[in-house]
Amino acid sequence: MAPLRELLPMAGHVRGKRSPVTCALKCDNACSKAICNTSSNSYFRDIVGTQLTRRAALGASAAGALAIAVTTAPSPSASSATAKGKSLAFKAIDPVHHEIDEFVVPNGYSWHPIVRWGDALFPDSEPFDPENQSVKKQRRQFGYNNDFLEIQVDRSGDGNRALLFANHEYSNDAIMYPDSMDEKTKRAISREAHGLTVVELERRNAKTPWAVDVNGANNRRFLIGTEYEFTGPAAGSDLLRTRDYPKGDKVQGTLGNCSGGLTPWGTLVSGEENFNSYFRAQGKSEADKRYGLTNDASAYGWEDDLQRFDTNKSGYGNEANRFGWIVEVDPRDPESTPLKHTSLGRFKHEGANITIAESGHAVAYMGDDEKFDYLYKFVSKGKYIEGDLPHNLTLLSEGDLFVAKFTGNSPKSEIDGSGAVPADGEFDGSGQWLPLITDGKSQVSGMAIDEVLVNTRLAADKVGPTKMDRCEDVEPNPVNGKIYVACTNNSDRGTDGKAAADEANPRTENRDGHIVELTERGGDHTGTEFDWSLLMVCGDPKQGDKTYFSGFPVDQVSPISCPDNVTFDSAGNLWISTDGAPDGIGYCDGLFKVTIEGKQRGRVEQFLSVPREGEVCGPLIHDDDKSAFVAVQHPGEDGSWANQHSQFPDFVDATDVDAGVAAMPRPSVVQVLRGKGKDNGKPPKKDSNGNNGNGRGNGNGRDN
Repeated sequence: MAPLRELLPMAGHVRGKRSPVTCALKCDNACSKAICNTSSNSYFRDIVGTQLTRRAALGASAAGALAIAVTTAPSPSASSATAKGKSLAFKAIDPVHHEIDEFVVPNGYSWHPIVRWGDALFPDSEPFDPENQSVKKQRRQFGYNNDFLEIQVDRSGDGNRALLFANHEYSNDAIMYPDSMDEKTKRAISREAHGLTVVELERRNAKTPWAVDVNGANNRRFLIGTEYEFTGPAAGSDLLRTRDYPKGDKVQGTLGNCSGGLTPWGTLVSGEENFNSYFRAQGKSEADKRYGLTNDASAYGWEDDLQRFDTNKSGYGNEANRFGWIVEVDPRDPESTPLKHTSLGRFKHEGANITIAESGHAVAYMGDDEKFDYLYKFVSKGKYIEGDLPHNLTLLSEGDLFVAKFTGNSPKSEIDGSGAVPADGEFDGSGQWLPLITDGKSQVSGMAIDEVLVNTRLAADKVGPTKMDRCEDVEPNPVNGKIYVACTNNSDRGTDGKAAADEANPRTENRDGHIVELTERGGDHTGTEFDWSLLMVCGDPKQGDKTYFSGFPVDQVSPISCPDNVTFDSAGNLWISTDGAPDGIGYCDGLFKVTIEGKQRGRVEQFLSVPREGEVCGPLIHDDDKSAFVAVQHPGEDGSWANQHSQFPDFVDATDVDAGVAAMPRPSVVQVLRGKGKDNGKPPKKDSNGNNGNGRGNGNGRDN
């Protein structure tokens, strides 16, 4: 592997607070390379027409951001029970400068790390010692760069037990290990720092923070050598066979995991996103180019250690085809085999989020996180049966796959790329779900069903969907049933002959992103027609950006850019975590609440800010416990072992020998709790490494 600084073509080109190191390690410098989607399908068809009525979708599942009982999956009709829920009360904080190494929360709240990179997960886990880290130690510790997060509270008892699931997207060897450690050892440890984690939590009561229970019976790490089973029509396909797995039925490991979701039956799904970063390939085929696979050395250099990461090697030509899937795990069965579902297609999955239609079918919404790629939907063949886990575990194995085409209702002349709102006062229109697979058959001319599923991008290109501005998290709202799509950004929109601005992606060089609100026609999640509007067009109005917040006064919103992950509180308000600051402004990333109903619709309020060079991932709102949770990824990303840029979450001085922790950044899961997080003045419980909980009190609040 080349020195990290030689892998930074985005240095000097990133905007806001985005790090060129993140670009190199997380997405293989995608913005500096040729656009993967050069297909000539119709980008977007603007028409003049009558504004369509948007109908509230019905039958949404209560799964998603809301905590569920560990023993019982939520009912598909549970949305009515949450409609009168209450949101967290707070006064919005000011944006925080990008060089500030603090975790900032509103006055009246405190923050508490639940689990950090290197923390013990089992009774035999060795204490975290970054100067002497090893493969053996990392296998029994929490992984690096946690992204998707779910915490399922057991409401069947006293409510003081829970199950945490997190995935680990990528690693940064430059700040994780001493310079004296040899590169091969670094790579080996980092492979084990990827994957997934399930760990049990405990607390004294709802006023105190959660802590890891290393004795939890369900604690588990999913490692680079963990076997996953393929399901669905492509399982066993010639396109998935390798020297190690000649039947094409299994694969070792999961890579590039980004967002995910909680299924209505209580399992977890996670999306394999930028898997191309891990492979060296010939890079000549249409499929290789479409998925960003090249013959350059990979970002991580794992091909120097394991032949399977070089698809030029004999017997490994299909290895990269075995990544880019939706993974499902049963967190309550530590002996279960995790699954990779081919029925949901292969692309750079941000994640998948599932609701149950009125018909009983499971419907998964998914975004392909690449410039000019697409929005997808899967509808299961089978129907959900409450309480029947073995049956429900088959729902993602067979069904219909669709890709979205958006049509605007404003004259093309009114969509000029500036982001100016059309004459009718909003960006909106109708859409179609175009079939790729229905009734177990390919609907794409010239492609067999396994070809559609393994090379889904190529299949979608042929049917003419809308090229979007990086669909990241896509989630159904458990209260109003609408679908919310976070389009993070696309600085190439409308440049150098690339797809022009359209009503669903209305800005040229869209650096700040936007949110699409999609309503299935007639409330039918299994249908093929929908209505849509833009909830917001992001940016900082005070800097003169053309923004839109559903008519809410732009001078009364918190500036927001690059929406990434979304979730909901029990009142149905949208919460957005960001991966980038408004163009040209160096703010730290944050978590934001957006009101979506009533006179306050479109109001954006910043709830928290993460430390220097970090990103907010996996937001959760447990408003019944007056808590919010985030996964803080890549704090101090631009540093080095000798010059660390962050001390989050421990904030210990290098000379503080009593702290027992190096002064270095550690990606962590954090709980933000109303109050100080203490129980009658008792000291916080010590964690698995013998450190106190590091709760930060009200002094971190910043008022507007």
